[in-house]
Amino acid sequence: MRAPFPVVPMSAKIPTAAEIRATFLDFFKEKQHTIVPSDNVGYTSRDGARIFTNAGMNQFVPIFLGERQADVDTWPGVLSKGLPTRAADTQKCIRAGGKHNDLEDVGLDTYHHTFFEMLGNWSFGDYFKKEAISWSWELIVERFKFPPSRVFATIYQPNKEKGDPADRDQESWELWAEKFRSVGLDPEIHIVNGNKKDNFWMMADTGPCGPCTEIHIDLTPGPINLDEDRQRAGAKLVNGSDASCIEIWNNVFIQYNANPDGTFTPLPAQHVDTGMGFERLTSIIQGTKNFTDFETAKISNYDTDVFEPIFNELTKLSGKHYLSTLPIANEQGHVIPVTDQEKIDVAFRVIADHLRTLSFSIADGIQPGNSDRNYTLRRILRRAVKYGRTLEFKEPFFYKLVDVLAQHMGDVFPELRVKKDQIKSVLKLEEEAFNRTLDRGIALFESEASSRPSISGDFAFQLYDTFGFPLDLTELLARERGLTVDTIGFEKLMEEQKQRAREAGQKNKKVVSMTEIETKDATQFLGYDELSTEAKVLEVVSMKDKTAVVLDRSVCYAEMGGQVGDSGQIILGANAYPVSSTTKVGNTWLHFIEGEEAPATGAEIQLEVDATRRHAIERHHTATHILHWALHEVVSQDATQKGSNVNPDKLTFDFNSGALTPGQLADIERLANERIVANDTVSWTEVPYTDVKANASIMQLFGEKYPEVVRVVQIGGKAHALNGYSMELCGGTHTRHTGEIGLFRLVGEGAVAAGVRRIEAIAGLEAYNAARADAELLKVLSGKVGSQGIHDLEKKIENLLAQQKELEKSLKAAQQREASGKAKELIATAENNVLIANLGDVDGDYAMAVNDALKGVFNGVVVLGSTGHGNVTLMATVSKDHQAKVQAGKIIQTIAPIVGGKGGGKPDFARGGGKDVSKIDAALAEARKLVG
Repeated sequence: MRAPFPVVPMSAKIPTAAEIRATFLDFFKEKQHTIVPSDNVGYTSRDGARIFTNAGMNQFVPIFLGERQADVDTWPGVLSKGLPTRAADTQKCIRAGGKHNDLEDVGLDTYHHTFFEMLGNWSFGDYFKKEAISWSWELIVERFKFPPSRVFATIYQPNKEKGDPADRDQESWELWAEKFRSVGLDPEIHIVNGNKKDNFWMMADTGPCGPCTEIHIDLTPGPINLDEDRQRAGAKLVNGSDASCIEIWNNVFIQYNANPDGTFTPLPAQHVDTGMGFERLTSIIQGTKNFTDFETAKISNYDTDVFEPIFNELTKLSGKHYLSTLPIANEQGHVIPVTDQEKIDVAFRVIADHLRTLSFSIADGIQPGNSDRNYTLRRILRRAVKYGRTLEFKEPFFYKLVDVLAQHMGDVFPELRVKKDQIKSVLKLEEEAFNRTLDRGIALFESEASSRPSISGDFAFQLYDTFGFPLDLTELLARERGLTVDTIGFEKLMEEQKQRAREAGQKNKKVVSMTEIETKDATQFLGYDELSTEAKVLEVVSMKDKTAVVLDRSVCYAEMGGQVGDSGQIILGANAYPVSSTTKVGNTWLHFIEGEEAPATGAEIQLEVDATRRHAIERHHTATHILHWALHEVVSQDATQKGSNVNPDKLTFDFNSGALTPGQLADIERLANERIVANDTVSWTEVPYTDVKANASIMQLFGEKYPEVVRVVQIGGKAHALNGYSMELCGGTHTRHTGEIGLFRLVGEGAVAAGVRRIEAIAGLEAYNAARADAELLKVLSGKVGSQGIHDLEKKIENLLAQQKELEKSLKAAQQREASGKAKELIATAENNVLIANLGDVDGDYAMAVNDALKGVFNGVVVLGSTGHGNVTLMATVSKDHQAKVQAGKIIQTIAPIVGGKGGGKPDFARGGGKDVSKIDAALAEARKLVG
């Protein structure tokens, strides 16, 4: 159980973003607020629409309407007594569709985002206007130290002639007046009336609402003083369009429910709902150097340490630099970047913003797709990839930014770190799919734009249908060239296509049961060796509320033998159809897809597996075989398997036995981890079943009916020799080496039937996350027991960490063994005593391990390169017999500058590196020229 947000002390100097966030939350914690975690960014409105969470109050709507209490069970990890009536948080928000849509403005100014954090404090029928306004003043003026003379408040002043609801908010005016008078300021100047548009807050046309009071800050240049004329000038800017006076905090007094008929009904209780944009608050504090400089202040959400880490990583990857330039509006009022630097800076802002939106969405379970908010994410990603071309990215780059985002924001939002690999996998797949058509689409657009005064609906639809260009992307390209797009014509063609798809879908679909599915040819399964393939749609079938696509070939494992089926996506032109699961009937693979639309029968498609999910399944499945072996070693050879289940999150294994002792469970876990870190080879071989019956070492489930040729999965021994310590008949997918499994942990053991026990276990990242959670829980518990209990718990924590260190050492040893195997593979590729190889996305330590393994067995010239963690590592080794011809130091000194770096060393060994991973092959090609 963790605290919702980490505590970070406020700095006496210019505070960091983390310190600013923590100051807000700590302040309200002092005011007896329960600090709750952010809600999911995916929100389902009360009318059933699947939208994004666009305000901090979304998760509290049922509380405001009196439908439920603020029960702490709603917020996992929150430690609170009773039912809290006060809460505070920082909420993840996305505004990229519907009423609140900032997508088209992102990148063109200093403050628009599709993703942002909303700081908020809440009262559920507890305090109201007096406390809310008093604490707002205390936090802004006394804690953050905003200059009072630059602070303005607005209150609600209805226009009764227009039928505005409620009366003037006189109570708020008087509360603010007291605060301004206390520092010698005139409330008539510093309190501004606002109409319904500005000061009556409604999240949507219906739902909880009420009058609000906003706090604005005057950022105009000039000294801080009490000059009345200057303050009057500042007051005139409030609720205007001048960016030098902006709103920073909104206190909403939830009193009414807006009804569908336009009327307003008083709520059972009065609530407070506040929202302060975290990025904007940070930009003001950091931009004015903690309110010490309003003359040269640069107030930009992007010129803060919220975005700095992402910009730094973009610079490393692209070689471009962010200089904060902003485009200005042309004569037509369109804001279009003109200079190269303006285009670069817009691209930086768009890519950084869109990275946050997509990463948080995927972490919260929303992936790019074909409908509603899923398609919005696909549009956003493709927009980011297009802007990547401005930074001269030709290969997938977007997913490489996830690591720095997870590192920078993972303390506050740990889901980014937990789901990091999944986020990267999804983004990479989407990026690769769009990259295949992006350049051709842009080239076609350029040709069309050069010969036409506007972009027709027909052409915009062609870009969408053939190259995957969302309409807003075509509009963006057009705006950059001063052109318009016939959106009405586009929408007409879109509707016609949808109608054709609906008709074709109904015509092609066969409503059948599982036992009625027939195809002329069996599905060819390629998934043991490949994760993507081209395929042809043989049939589209409908079974109750599911739609399944039958393909002639597949890389998706179909659910069988306890292993769950794969997920992934079917790509056809501009469309991607998510595959939620895969199963089989006979030799026919069924790929279940989401939504009503499906590719047509006969279509040529691209099928891709969700690689991150597949690898997690493979770790658990291979661990199941090791567990089975360890069970026989510790308990008995008679502990016979009765069933198993393997999925990305865990594995279960059923067997006949009595209850296991704690000692036996500990021995099983220890043995399994020993085999894992030994990094044994995992291989599989197809053999006649008659050979299996003659080999007692191969485990099989008696009573099962096997085909004439079966697949044996072997762990240990010589690959394919059927001499491993574990050999089982199995059709599932597996890791190539046991070391890929990582940590293995038993999490449960118990009875499931008479004489049948079940072990539940986790492996890989799931096991690592569980170990971390246990350590955190022990720390929490240690504060609730006596001194001896604390001592014992601390010892347990120390032992757990020591075990983790030992496992890391073992994994390091496994890496060295893996490097040795890689070295043997590379020797076969050497020519004329020269071995030059790109090891790919591995770190420098692994490359060094391969290099060391080659030293003892290869006499010649070795040049290795790797690109792990976004950095290029280069190293050269030259045996003594070859140093008269070429020296290692000379090689590295020559090729390192090609990747934007440097290096050097001795005649026998040298090492270097750089940041430009796209040039590694060019550097290795130059090395080959040097050695001849």
